Amino acid sequence: MSSGKTGAFRATFKRLWPYVRQYKSGFFAAIIGMAVYGVVDASLVYMIKPLIDNGLAASDPATLRFAPLVILGLFLFRGIANFVSTYCLAWVSQNVIHNMRQEIFGKYLRLPVSFFDSNSTGDLISKVTYDAEQVSRASSSGLIIIVRASFTLIGLLAIMFWESWQLSAIFFLIGPIIALVISTVSKRFRAVSKRIQGAMGGVTTVSEQMLKGHKNVLAFGGQEVELKRFTKASNRTRQQNMKLSAASALSQPLIQIIAAIGLSVVLFVASFPSILNSLTPGSFVVIIGSMMALMTPIKQLTKVNVQLQRGVAAAESIFAVLDEPEVDDTGTKTLGRSDGKIEVNDLTFQYPSSEGPVLKQVNLSVPAGKTLALVGRSGSGKSTLSNLLPRFYEINQGSIAIDDVDIRELTMASLRQQMAIVSQQVVLFNDTIANNIAYACDEAVTRAQIEAAAEAAHVLVFTNDMPEGLDTMVGEDGLMLSGGQRQRIAIARAILRDTPILILDEATSALDTESERVIQSALDRLAASRTSIVIAHRLSTIEKADEIVVMDKGEIVERGTHQQLLAKQGAYAQLHAMQFGE
Repeated sequence: MSSGKTGAFRATFKRLWPYVRQYKSGFFAAIIGMAVYGVVDASLVYMIKPLIDNGLAASDPATLRFAPLVILGLFLFRGIANFVSTYCLAWVSQNVIHNMRQEIFGKYLRLPVSFFDSNSTGDLISKVTYDAEQVSRASSSGLIIIVRASFTLIGLLAIMFWESWQLSAIFFLIGPIIALVISTVSKRFRAVSKRIQGAMGGVTTVSEQMLKGHKNVLAFGGQEVELKRFTKASNRTRQQNMKLSAASALSQPLIQIIAAIGLSVVLFVASFPSILNSLTPGSFVVIIGSMMALMTPIKQLTKVNVQLQRGVAAAESIFAVLDEPEVDDTGTKTLGRSDGKIEVNDLTFQYPSSEGPVLKQVNLSVPAGKTLALVGRSGSGKSTLSNLLPRFYEINQGSIAIDDVDIRELTMASLRQQMAIVSQQVVLFNDTIANNIAYACDEAVTRAQIEAAAEAAHVLVFTNDMPEGLDTMVGEDGLMLSGGQRQRIAIARAILRDTPILILDEATSALDTESERVIQSALDRLAASRTSIVIAHRLSTIEKADEIVVMDKGEIVERGTHQQLLAKQGAYAQLHAMQFGE
């Protein structure tokens, strides 16, 4: 193994140790139990000598009568050691993985939005599930085999040297060869294991996309497309697993053949009179029996190497996520309830993956309590601007200020407490409608307040017909509800949050004409005492806005009231004419 690989291997174990150290009492109890188990296994082989030399060769009945009690005692001791080691290590392993999964999940919550733009959801889920499970297996069943087999191996070698160091020394000639084979195979195991993790992420991603878009798949007849896509991802996983199995299947018999050569040499040397005359029948059988018994721990150590390398590769994958830079929350100032005044000065922004700026030298001023509407073609930068207000992305150039304070000087929590966001992509959690409306609100929120918000957003119109009312479970991502119902719940959530700034990104896009009219009146009442940023394609929903800004290719091309922009006969008038068929 190269020094770089060895260094990475050690560094991974060094990072894993703090997770284990919290449960070191259970860990060391498990190690002791495994050590006892391995020594007892070796002792059982050594029991052959007194049985042959004293019991059979010397015809001593006492030895034969006493031997069953010793064997029973050893097996009882072995069973207790097995229970202690298995249970304690499982306890340590499950706690370690639980903490590791919590840390990964917590890390996801602290990572910037740009990280999720460049990483598939399936890959990220795979790290919490598959990768963490691989670490668990390596640190539980894998470690059990390693420690037990190692102590058995040491015990058997000690017995061999005690009985005849000359014969035992021969066996050590093959040790370096076995170590070389294991080292070479280990590198192969880890490289393939990393590719398996990537392939598993692909399987998760394809499955998730199909399940989320199941209706679209059926509607467009995409079953064959999805099946081919899944088959390709699954086949890649199969191929990598077969490479791992091939390496494992080749290494095990190779090591056993090397060990068998050593055993053959020992048997040949033992035939020399000088060696043969120094051994009792019992000693000879014990040495041969120990050598035969060595095959089992050597086989186990070789086989568990696959599991160990998978665990190390999985740990490296997890640590790579934990090392990702978090959101740079450098703000130190906090706001109580702001007035809601927003200033945008010379704002220029470019996504890491985009070829050019998405926003160019944008300047806006929204007085407290006023409504600003952003309109324009898709890709003109409207939603990007709404994403920069809560600092989902960091500003490249220019500034945004709330109440004359640069948002970068505010703490993230304080900044985001000032605004409620209703987007066209409504996210609901697998909980009750009431809990979705009150999502992330403190315990001071009462049932009456939830019901008032639900009534204002016209949620009660459809929940009154449900047996459980507001306590109805919505299903995963609100699949039990229609698009319009889900949007109303999102609006109720914003109403309950009662923030000084409201961001509406196509908030009524999923509503029918009648529902839109009802919800729009509720939004108008809601926006009356708040600063509102409204992004809309339907121009009928923003006619009453205090100012309308028309954007194109990241720049402001027009601004004014509805009537002023129509009178200009410019870009806004063209959009209006297209929508209303004028």
